[in-house]
Amino acid sequence: PDLVLPRGSKPVDEHHNPDLIPGMFPTLYPFGIGGFDDDSWPAPVAFQKQANYYFDLADWSFRYHHTYMFVVLNIFQHRTAHLHTHFTVWRSHFESLSRRLNSVSPRTLSCLADQLQKEHRYSNLSAEDWDALNLLNQVNMVAARIPGLQSAKMFVCSEIRSYFGFFGMPHIFFTCNPSASHSPTFQLMYGDELVDLTQRYPCLVPAHQRAICLAQDPVAAADFFHFSVTCLFTHLFSWDFDSHASSERGGILGHLEAFYGTNE
Repeated sequence: PDLVLPRGSKPVDEHHNPDLIPGMFPTLYPFGIGGFDDDSWPAPVAFQKQANYYFDLADWSFRYHHTYMFVVLNIFQHRTAHLHTHFTVWRSHFESLSRRLNSVSPRTLSCLADQLQKEHRYSNLSAEDWDALNLLNQVNMVAARIPGLQSAKMFVCSEIRSYFGFFGMPHIFFTCNPSASHSPTFQLMYGDELVDLTQRYPCLVPAHQRAICLAQDPVAAADFFHFSVTCLFTHLFSWDFDSHASSERGGILGHLEAFYGTNE
């Protein structure tokens, strides 16, 4: 059958558009249904939860697609940026700054950002660029909840310092680096049913083939990492993730009062 893919000069809205993803990936959505933000559903489903559901289906077409996960991640990051990015100003300057922000054209901001990115001299800026630069210097951007940004790292550092103030200095620093490419558990998650976990040293496929499996299925690699860390804290340190507290029997370090974990 022929697939008709329309195109145009106007960008398609990625917010509240259930036809966007099915239209971009007709091979994954052959019936044109199952998109995100569908208001006809009896209960709303969050964007991230629906994406995770598709990656965990028995049909692994979504996780094996070459571009699907990157497009979904890009849209999710856009939404997170729009939701958690705010501008803070002094209350006394709000009215004047809001009017001045509305008067700055997007073209001026784009030209200013391009010159700053190329590290041009400030003397090369036009009068409009100077006005926009002076205006932005009076505005602070708050984006602590967007993963990967420097502000998010600063937010994590602030939380860790808050832990120090409340619980005291940490008694131990622990680094965990589970290797998916050498783990029989990952191979089983990947779908290798020949792996026998009842054996102490299960037989695995050659190293280069394990590396190919890891590159082909990053979703299974993420599941393996989460599974490994959860098992480590549950069985080694005896932490109960349901009650968010140390279990009664305790672990190899006794009873944990608190811990803070970050991904590198």
